[in-house]
Amino acid sequence: MDMINELLFSMIDYYSGDQKRIHHFLKVYEFASLIGSVEIADERTLFILRAAAVVHDIGIKPAEEKFGSCGGKLQEQEGPAPARAMLLSLGFEKDVTERVCYLVAHHHTYSNVDGLDYQILLEADFLVNMYEDSMSISQIQNAVSRIFRTETGIRLAERLAGASGDNTEKN
Repeated sequence: MDMINELLFSMIDYYSGDQKRIHHFLKVYEFASLIGSVEIADERTLFILRAAAVVHDIGIKPAEEKFGSCGGKLQEQEGPAPARAMLLSLGFEKDVTERVCYLVAHHHTYSNVDGLDYQILLEADFLVNMYEDSMSISQIQNAVSRIFRTETGIRLAERLAGASGDNTEKN
């Protein structure tokens, strides 16, 4: 089994019984993989992106346990330690692990984006959140103009917003 599949199963075990969290990270993983496969030429960066997409919300559990809340900043604060432990236990290289942990620690931070892997993770997570949070067309358009930078991410956001009439208000 390849390392990403092992990581996917580890995260499914981590969130066992929590269908909402499992479905969320699987969708983010798929969008990140899709955008990354179009936008990233470097296989190593694509591998890091895929791993980060799988574990990006790993900080939710410890944040809820420690603080009774799982806001974005708490996820960023609490996520790197369990992500690092999981990745290293599965044999991920130390430098890959450190970049994934950096992305986990910043996946709700939209400024000072340093790298295409970081940008795509933000976009993939937002694509899923816009549906899960039933955002309006105007909210989506505003966020796309502020957050999205890749052609593929913008294309997906526009198509999803246009096809999401049941979940959004028309402008």
